[in-house]
Amino acid sequence: MTSCATPRSEGAARDAAMRRGACPSLAKPMQTGDGLLVRLRPATGSLSLAELRALAAAAERFGNGILEVTARGNLQVRGLTATNIAGLASAIGEAGIAVAEGVAIETPPLAGVDTDEIADPRPLALALREAVSALDPALKLAPKLSIIIDGGGRCHLDDIVADLRLKAVETDDGVAWLLSLGGTARMARPVALFAGEEAVPGLLAVLRRLAAVGDAARGRGLDAEAVKNELAGETRQPAGLILATEPAVPVAGLHRLADGTTVLGVGLAFAQADAASLTALLCKAEELGAAEIRFAPGHGLFVLGLDRAAAAVVQRLAFSLGFRIAPDDPRNHVATCAGSGACASAMMETKAVARVVVDAAPELLDGSVTVHLSGCSKGCARPSSAELTLVGAPSGYALVVNGTASVAPSAYTDANGIRSAFAQLGALVRKNKDAGESARSCLTRLGAARIAAAFEQG
Repeated sequence: MTSCATPRSEGAARDAAMRRGACPSLAKPMQTGDGLLVRLRPATGSLSLAELRALAAAAERFGNGILEVTARGNLQVRGLTATNIAGLASAIGEAGIAVAEGVAIETPPLAGVDTDEIADPRPLALALREAVSALDPALKLAPKLSIIIDGGGRCHLDDIVADLRLKAVETDDGVAWLLSLGGTARMARPVALFAGEEAVPGLLAVLRRLAAVGDAARGRGLDAEAVKNELAGETRQPAGLILATEPAVPVAGLHRLADGTTVLGVGLAFAQADAASLTALLCKAEELGAAEIRFAPGHGLFVLGLDRAAAAVVQRLAFSLGFRIAPDDPRNHVATCAGSGACASAMMETKAVARVVVDAAPELLDGSVTVHLSGCSKGCARPSSAELTLVGAPSGYALVVNGTASVAPSAYTDANGIRSAFAQLGALVRKNKDAGESARSCLTRLGAARIAAAFEQG
């Protein structure tokens, strides 16, 4: 086991294991192309550096040593087998890591730290989690149902899809919580405006409505007007409320908060890191005073507790280890699923193709365009639309322009032509982009037919 600190005593480890109990995701791992996969959400919203080092060591010992941070900011361990799941579970318990159970209740990665927040969402999230857990009988809800409780701030979750969303807003009467149904913050349907003490009972009422529909019901399927009417006697109506939100701050980079605190954001290259590289980064960060790790949407993590100089040192090390460290890193704008070899459904080595895209078509990756590489038509890495989506297929690769992986493609190429196809797309932007124009604006102006022709020409 790789280590840079004194391990906990055996007695303390046993006590921690007894306290934590079993993790549902460990009890029900997912079968993938490279073995079993376990997805973990820290119950406290963060891990200490020692806890994450222990988890990395366990991933190397019991899995294939690959850890992932998902688009929603969850941690995944890959390459497990049925015989070593118990070993991973024991290692998690020995490290004292508490894993969240039940319905997914998500808060922004810098909740309680982000000095631009309207309100800290963590107390409300904890109260809701306890209220849901206390229900007897328990509600039967959709396995993938998600609730976002967002206090605002620089690292908000407006672009993350949720079934139910509570967003802190400022009103003439103080802070209130806006409840919306389904989708991102921009697309969700607002149904109620709660004072703080009203929020948990209001959410429970909506969850009961979902459970009554059936255990496959999702927020997008609820009748917004019916929910408004049900809650009308308990809360104010959100009519006329205007939400002005800036884009969320990219994870990668050095972030200086309003109170002078420095937070280091590090992205995993194409969503993955090997245990050895992650451990090396954690050891240096811990040596320089880092206290806490928080996982972030966009396949990254925040390191808290470093001063500005120390954060810069750790950032340089992260770069040398292959992590993303800057908002202008072109890899920030390529979304990849696990790909063939790691997923039985995938028909593309997405990580290898991602490196080809970065090398062959840097003109596309100015931050205005997302290139989505999907091993199959399910589009797991990015359910929403992307400007360019490449989909693995039995006969080769299919390009979708301004769509999801599941829609009809505009062009095709084979494995041998993928580099030249993207090189042609890069050249198309380079030759036609006006001064100051973004790659996205250029592609929009040129149109899908011309993009498809250039791709197939390659």
